[in-house]
Amino acid sequence: MQQSIESKGKNDLIKIGRVPVGPGQPTFIVAEVAQAHDGSLGMAHAFIDAAADAGADAVKFQTHIAAEESTLDEPFRVRFSDQDSTRYAYWKRMEFTAEQWAKLAEHAREKGLVFLSSPFSVSAARLLSNIGMDAWKVGSGEVRSEELLDEMGKHGAPILLSTGMSTMDEVDQSVARVRNKGLPLAVLQCTSSYPTPFEKVGLNVIEEFKHRYRCPAGLSDHSGSVYPGLAAMAIGADLLEVHIVFDRRMFGPDVPASVTLEELRLLVEAKTAFHTMFQNPVNKDEAARDLERMRTLFMKSLALIRDLPAGTLVSEEMLTLKKPGTGIPKSEIDRIKGRRLKRDVSSNRLITWDDLE
Repeated sequence: MQQSIESKGKNDLIKIGRVPVGPGQPTFIVAEVAQAHDGSLGMAHAFIDAAADAGADAVKFQTHIAAEESTLDEPFRVRFSDQDSTRYAYWKRMEFTAEQWAKLAEHAREKGLVFLSSPFSVSAARLLSNIGMDAWKVGSGEVRSEELLDEMGKHGAPILLSTGMSTMDEVDQSVARVRNKGLPLAVLQCTSSYPTPFEKVGLNVIEEFKHRYRCPAGLSDHSGSVYPGLAAMAIGADLLEVHIVFDRRMFGPDVPASVTLEELRLLVEAKTAFHTMFQNPVNKDEAARDLERMRTLFMKSLALIRDLPAGTLVSEEMLTLKKPGTGIPKSEIDRIKGRRLKRDVSSNRLITWDDLE
């Protein structure tokens, strides 16, 4: 399975909207709102402004249509409120109309953001396709939803595959399904724990995905901390998705797994820093030449350990090393030993050739 998947990989680089994603590019940062808007359309728009202000590349939501994806039998993952009697009622409260989704997408694009939303039913995918999607984010729980993958695959946009609940064999199968449609692909390491403890983040899987599938790979993080995102970028993640909240005192099931807007801004700043470092490898010899003036300031030259009068026969015991490195180097000590001083020489100055007979 792995060999056939690799052989169908066309190019490591993909485009999400106009943004190239993959080798040699800055990490593509997705600000995931998910359900943090708590059913408020105004709050959803506010998150778009905040994500743009923080410098994210994309803002992402989740598109739920309760009647198409759930039943009254669905239990709560975390029962966090008495407002919703059932999980179904919660999804119902999270719904926006097609027109409202279109306005959210328009707002995001006006702010220079890529608009993304994960559909959780075929109907949701069709609603989003009418808006026009630059990429399709497949949630961890939908990796095996073949009919949903097929619907998203009809529209030609890249597939961003999250893998939080999948075995490697299941990821193989989903990747093969996407590749058989000739679609651009990125795969994200994810652990569906909220919040995810550091020991379960799985940074090692990012590199494994890159080699296994020959495509951009990254991290969808639920730790509620900036550290996994920073570490992922430091090892070359092509994409990073983090849940966001205005404040950790906000209401909702994803708050413990989210970063604040200030932390998102930090991740965006780090993205630029990491990209600059990756794109500018250093040659140590060239760096040393560039720092020649600094080298002379910090290196040392030969000097006397005490003031000595003219006529003194210089021995090795009389010599020491002091800054700066603009004088006689230690390697020349044998040429100084046994020679006489032709004038008084202070220990507060470097000894020079002109001081010697």
